[in-house]
Amino acid sequence: MIAASIVLLLAVLVIVLWLRTSQLARQMRALRQNMDTEKQASSQTQILRAEVSELRTALANMSNRIGQIQQRTEEVAQQQDTIREADPQARIYSRAVKMIELGAPMEEVMSECELPRAEAELLFSLHQKN
Repeated sequence: MIAASIVLLLAVLVIVLWLRTSQLARQMRALRQNMDTEKQASSQTQILRAEVSELRTALANMSNRIGQIQQRTEEVAQQQDTIREADPQARIYSRAVKMIELGAPMEEVMSECELPRAEAELLFSLHQKN
């Protein structure tokens, strides 16, 4: 009877140990998967950080280049204004264009700027707002 109780107790212990071992094995597999996932995420994070760093550098370079282009555009605009102001004929055309943009009629532009009709018509076709 004692032997049967001991055998039964040992059988129960073996079953409990087997269940616990199975549970621990499942937990270990899950832990390994989590570690692999974390390792992949860490690797991807490093790649993304490197890409963000490259993008920041490229953005800074583009920003500098845009600043240079804006400065050069302003310089060219100033040069164009200087050239326009230096040439009396260009001043007449500039004045005519401004008048056209402000909505002056063709006859007024022709008389104020002393332009022939053909030139006034050309300026109107180029600069008149629709």
